[in-house]
Amino acid sequence: MMLGTTVPTPLYSLYADRMNFEVFTTTVVFAAYAGGVLFALLAFGRWSDAVGRRPMLMAGVVFSIVSAAVFLAADSVALLLVGRVLSGLSAGVFTGTATAAVIEAAPERWRGRAAAVATVANIGGLGGGPLLAGLLVQYAPHPLHLVFVVHIVMAVLAGLAVLTVPETSQRRGGIGLQRLSVPPEALPVFVIAALAAFAGFAVTGLFTAVAPSFLAEVIGIGNHAVAGAIVCSIFASSAVTQVLANRIPPPRAVAVGCAILVAGMAVLAVALHLSSLPGLIAAALISGVGQGMSFSRGLAAVAERTPPERRAEVSSTYFVVAYVAISLPVIGEGLAAQALGLQTAGVCFAIAVAVLATVCLIAIVSREKRSAG
Repeated sequence: MMLGTTVPTPLYSLYADRMNFEVFTTTVVFAAYAGGVLFALLAFGRWSDAVGRRPMLMAGVVFSIVSAAVFLAADSVALLLVGRVLSGLSAGVFTGTATAAVIEAAPERWRGRAAAVATVANIGGLGGGPLLAGLLVQYAPHPLHLVFVVHIVMAVLAGLAVLTVPETSQRRGGIGLQRLSVPPEALPVFVIAALAAFAGFAVTGLFTAVAPSFLAEVIGIGNHAVAGAIVCSIFASSAVTQVLANRIPPPRAVAVGCAILVAGMAVLAVALHLSSLPGLIAAALISGVGQGMSFSRGLAAVAERTPPERRAEVSSTYFVVAYVAISLPVIGEGLAAQALGLQTAGVCFAIAVAVLATVCLIAIVSREKRSAG
């Protein structure tokens, strides 16, 4: 399911040529996905507790299949937007529900690793989508259609799997909107962690939406498989880091993650300025490490300060910040590209994210000093 949300990434340049639109429209189409995710998180976030995991997972499968079908028929920007919103609804359902189901279904000996397995499945799927699509678009026939046929087959198989597994939820609670709030005792830590998550997710949004354009227009390489591999690399390094950094104390991990994110943005700015492919790849890998560490351990830091009965709403608030970060800054990048050119806009984006990550790093260090004093 998560793989299906990112398969359009290497296809955006093909859609742009066929439908005659610029990078700004690409960023808007991409951001429509985040809108679908946010709606699903807020509207359906509590439903699986009441109706069960399997019905909600099947709803996510249906959203995903219909999204792929819309892309198969897409001949206008409007249909691309519809397909992305449906894809976002699928991702929003699966982000919380599938993670909970994996943890609940895990046997006792796997309890400590279940969350890591869910993380790798989630982030790994996001990275696998561009890689699979890039290879099919570059080396297989029917570049705008085959990848969605493959995804529909995968989604049908996933739906059959959901039908065969037992229900894991006790079906407690009621249907309603997911409340967003942060208790006062967790607010200072939440603000810092959320800013770090915002910076990290802004970068993943940039690479997912615009990396193929960077590759083609700034570096001069039109290979879709390479574009997919670059986008895959940021998610792969994020997933590996989230698993390996699981035992690092949260404040230290968030600080280190912010520092690495600053380094990644410095590399990105230099890579775009010099039109360097190795630099762009290095920026993706480094930024993925920084994003993975700051996001996962930031959530852990917030959870430590939050009463157990309020962790669900606080986690939802944290994810809302993250998905806003995926969409709005990328649209800003598209607007800047229209005014300044893609290369200059990318450098400015990297500088802005580096400044934000530096502010977070300074805030963490200052807080730790006050606590030690």
